Amino acid sequence: MTISPSSSAKEAKRALGSRMREVRKDAGLTARALALETGQHYTRVSKIENGTQVPTDKDILTWCSVCRAEEQVPDLIATARAVESAYLEYRRQARAGVKRAIGPFTMERFAATSTYRIYEHNLIPTLFQTAAYCESLMSFWVEFLGTSNDQLAAVHERMRRQEVLAWRGKVFRVVLEEQALRTWISDSEVHAGQLGRLLEAMGNPAVSLGIVPLMAQRFNAPSTPFLIFDEELVGLETPTATIEVTRPDEIALYVKLFDHLEQAAVYGAAARGLIVKALDDMP
Repeated sequence: MTISPSSSAKEAKRALGSRMREVRKDAGLTARALALETGQHYTRVSKIENGTQVPTDKDILTWCSVCRAEEQVPDLIATARAVESAYLEYRRQARAGVKRAIGPFTMERFAATSTYRIYEHNLIPTLFQTAAYCESLMSFWVEFLGTSNDQLAAVHERMRRQEVLAWRGKVFRVVLEEQALRTWISDSEVHAGQLGRLLEAMGNPAVSLGIVPLMAQRFNAPSTPFLIFDEELVGLETPTATIEVTRPDEIALYVKLFDHLEQAAVYGAAARGLIVKALDDMP
């Protein structure tokens, strides 16, 4: 799904408005009755429900209190706070170059996170990329997105994020598809160096690296990579957009999905064997 910045924001507002409308209807209230109970003008209730205005935290608290739906407050507030930023299109960010267009999650976010759950299906995750591998990726996106060529700054930023691997108190739970070991984005020297870096990463006691074998029997195969920051945010990157998931119920589903992926992966000597095999199979 590819959505323009304006249409994605409108769609998110409409979805939130529909949920607010359902809360009201489940309480058996008309829009005018809710407006009277909450002390708002009827037109404001209408704007919220039709997705032309985003409710504030206070709006949601009052709305749910009147409708006796207090249990929905945390989820609705999380959705409202993310509604304008949950779906950020790369092309809009690309005006600032690939440094911002690719990988928008900040160092502050990385620093504040204790446990990372990282899933990747066909590339090596950012935190474990070599500079040469990263530069090859950035070169493609510069051309594809038509951005200003700031790939060196983008590579520097990604390499700087890897400092988090040495920080105390961090845990990195990583699951890769075997295909990620076999997807070439540059020449054999760069790819061999990248697989070597991955083997080095397995020696980090903070890193748990699992690999799902190509022919493993499993119940699912996600088509989009994702990164879970503790259990507070899920970040997904598609070819045209970055999605930030902040709703607690959705985050819980991604955590559950990751747990299943870990069960399908192999670890330790078996994972090392798959990496070494990929190296041996290189022409």
